[in-house]
Amino acid sequence: MPRATLTISSKNYSSWSLRGWLLCRMAGLDFAERPVDTSDPRQRQELLLLSPSVLVPRLSHAGVEVWDTLAIAEYLNEAFPDAGLWPADRGMRAHARAIAGEMHSGFYNLRSALPMNLRARHQTFKVFSGARPDIERIRAIWAECLERYGGPFLFGRPTAADAMYAPVCTRFRTYSVELSPLLTGYCEAIFDWPLMQEWTGDARSEPDAIVELEVEF
Repeated sequence: MPRATLTISSKNYSSWSLRGWLLCRMAGLDFAERPVDTSDPRQRQELLLLSPSVLVPRLSHAGVEVWDTLAIAEYLNEAFPDAGLWPADRGMRAHARAIAGEMHSGFYNLRSALPMNLRARHQTFKVFSGARPDIERIRAIWAECLERYGGPFLFGRPTAADAMYAPVCTRFRTYSVELSPLLTGYCEAIFDWPLMQEWTGDARSEPDAIVELEVEF
């Protein structure tokens, strides 16, 4: 029996659940998934992007409870140092933590305007003007990392920074956000990542839809 449990919400809609799940899988943690009831008003609030952390993701491991995504990343980094969740180089590691922090604490307009919905595709979508600076900043972050470290992931190989930005790749695909070939290549690397393919496959098979998130924005 796994010694750990990860509480998550909808795999189709919950970007924070995806981040926490990716981090646990990258760390090599043996864990069981504990889905929460998406009809719970507190969970619907999280899914509707009003909070980056309500109850999910929440990791229970070896008597420890940790529920903030970056806190989960740091806990797993301490518990499984050989997993390499952060780059080994100190400068790269600082850079990775800085951009992960930006994703964790910012980009609220992007989250509101382009909610994660893995099953949806919008070929033409008018992006709310308030979200455009967020999109431009993310483009700049990705371009800097890919040009400096050579790709195909932000720091060469998959790190916690990619776990933080993977849901953004899905948002850009869902809403047909224009990207340069360099950034398109990064998103394709994310989509081809076996962990993302596993999560996406599960999301597509989820039986329940959440009405508020199926509307046209």
